[in-house]
Amino acid sequence: MFWVMKLNPQQAPLYGDSIITVLLTEEDKLEDDVDFYLVFTGSAIQHCTSTRKVNPGTLETIAPGHDCCETVKVELCASKEGLPILVVAEDRFQFIQDEAYDAAQFLATCAGNQQALNFTRFLDRSRPPSGDLNFLDEKVALAFRHLKLPAEWNVLGADQTLNENIPRETLLHFSVRLGLQRLTWFLLQQPGGRGALCIRNNEGATPVTLALERGYQKLHQLLTE
Repeated sequence: MFWVMKLNPQQAPLYGDSIITVLLTEEDKLEDDVDFYLVFTGSAIQHCTSTRKVNPGTLETIAPGHDCCETVKVELCASKEGLPILVVAEDRFQFIQDEAYDAAQFLATCAGNQQALNFTRFLDRSRPPSGDLNFLDEKVALAFRHLKLPAEWNVLGADQTLNENIPRETLLHFSVRLGLQRLTWFLLQQPGGRGALCIRNNEGATPVTLALERGYQKLHQLLTE
C-alpha cells in the first residue's frame, strides 16, 4: 500500500545540512522494527539519507548537499529484517541557491581583487547582530565547502608573484574583521590561507592583529596556533 507523505520544508540550499521533517497521515503508523530511508533522485546523482523517528507519524532527516538547482524525486523506503526493501511513499523536493551560497560565490571571486575586497568592508560598518553573524558564519562556511573551486584557486588570488610585503586586503582579513570563525578555519586550510596570516593591509593590520584588536580571543588563538 502506498502512503501519503509531506516534506517540510520542501526545499533546501545546495549545500544541504538542514532538517527535513517527514509528515505522514494518521493512518500510516511507523512500526518500531522498521528502518526508514529517504532516497533523493536528481538528474545526475542520487542521495540516500537515514531518518529518525520523532513520533508514530513523523520522521526527521538531514538534507544532503546536491550538485545543481533542480526539483528531485524523493522516495521513502522501508527496510525490515528478512524482507525486501519497499518504497512506501513519494514526494518532490527542490534544491535552491540561497543568499549564503551567493555570498560564498561572490567571496570566492573576490580572492586577490582589491576593489571587491575593499567594497566588502562596508559590512563592518553595518555590522549585523551577533546572532545573525553566527548564522552567517555557519551558512557561508558550509556553502564555501560545497563550491566547486578551480584547482588553481588561492586565498590570495590568481597573482602569486605579489610579494608578501605589499600591503593589501585578503579574504582572511574579511573573515577575521567580522569574527567569522568557521569561515576563517576553512580559509586557513585552503592554498594561500597560511600565507595570508602575515600579510598587512593598508592600515598595517594582519589577520592576527585584527583578531587581537577586535577582542576575538578564540579567533586569535586559532590564528596563532
